[in-house]
Amino acid sequence: MSVIDELRWRGLLKDTTPGAQEYLEKHKVTAYLGIDPTADSLHVGHLATLIIMKHLQNYGHRPIIVIGGATGMVGDPSGKDEERPLLDEQTIRNNEKALKKQVARFLDFDESKSNGALMVNNYDWTKDYTLLAFLRDIGKHITVNYMMAKESVKKRMEKGISYTEFTYQLLQGYDFLYLYEHYNCKLQVGGSDQWGNITTGTELIRRKLGHENDAYGLVIPLITRADGKKFGKSEKGMNVWLDPRRTSPYQFYQFWINTSDVDAEKYIKVFTFLSKNEIEDIISQHRENPHLRLLQRRLAEEMTSMVHGQEELKKAIEASSILFGKGTKDTLERLDEQTFLDVFNGVPQFEIASQELSQGIDIVTLLAEKTKIFGSKGEVRRLIKEGGLNINQEKVKNQELIVNRDDLLNGKYILIRKGKKKYFIIVAKD
Repeated sequence: MSVIDELRWRGLLKDTTPGAQEYLEKHKVTAYLGIDPTADSLHVGHLATLIIMKHLQNYGHRPIIVIGGATGMVGDPSGKDEERPLLDEQTIRNNEKALKKQVARFLDFDESKSNGALMVNNYDWTKDYTLLAFLRDIGKHITVNYMMAKESVKKRMEKGISYTEFTYQLLQGYDFLYLYEHYNCKLQVGGSDQWGNITTGTELIRRKLGHENDAYGLVIPLITRADGKKFGKSEKGMNVWLDPRRTSPYQFYQFWINTSDVDAEKYIKVFTFLSKNEIEDIISQHRENPHLRLLQRRLAEEMTSMVHGQEELKKAIEASSILFGKGTKDTLERLDEQTFLDVFNGVPQFEIASQELSQGIDIVTLLAEKTKIFGSKGEVRRLIKEGGLNINQEKVKNQELIVNRDDLLNGKYILIRKGKKKYFIIVAKD
């Protein structure tokens, strides 16, 4: 199938400017995607457009990622009720470095290839452009009436929009013009909220360079959950980051595992590169045995491997097994501190002075007196006798068991389990 057919089947195509589909089917194009460096990490909301760029590259087209160093200093009003905070150059440069590392997991930046990806920063061609020159060269080609008609502007007019934000679409339009002239870039890709900015760019190119010059736009639909929630930095439960310091690989894996059947069927088309036959086969198997959650597992595996690598995927799967009683003491000891805390998020915690563990404490005293996890020593003894007490995933068989600093996980934690599913954490404090 053509790249357009591919994107349409996957639910990644909302709209294109006239002629874009035909042009893509007949030519190898250079396409660009703009990313505002408002943070040092991308989140899942950025993934769909990045994946479009990867599909384009797989079909022989050349992707350019434009870090919005200049536009990030102005703030895009699209989809926002309030003005965004303005960034300084140092923050933008730091964020740019971090973002390039993440983007490199998706796109091939091999310069020796004709369609090797490129990353540029629009600050580099905007910073020396004087206001007077910009107004004369760019501003005169786009009328205020045209700019006011944009949905992103109309939505903000009631509350008020600053001149700074009002000019954003001109700056983004100039990006497209610059890339068109210097990189022969004929296509801009973005989310559906970028339609107004993209069409301003195509219009600017035509008005400034002549109607014989062809420039196109392609936008994806807003990717949401079945309940309408959208991915983003501020949406609770949907602010899933690609940086493991913000969202651990375990949390990332769990996000996809916990998606609904409806969302999983949509997401596996949108976010993975599995073929149509593979996806239809997985969906069919899942519908036959939905309780096995085959679809969610495959989705979680594909996404975690793509973003964090096979080793982190393996760790995430191993960590997930702990809550179902499959993990061992060795499994626990392999968990880093953040993953351990993620796995046992919400589990009651009890503190003890680390020094007290230096001499060793018998398990009954530790649980009934030192931490008061249990109400009495008798309760602890009965639980041990019945085989219902575990420490660090190992069954306690001896009421005289001594617990000391050697039992600390990550040098700080002891995991207690009552029965099959009731957990407690002892935290050793210095």
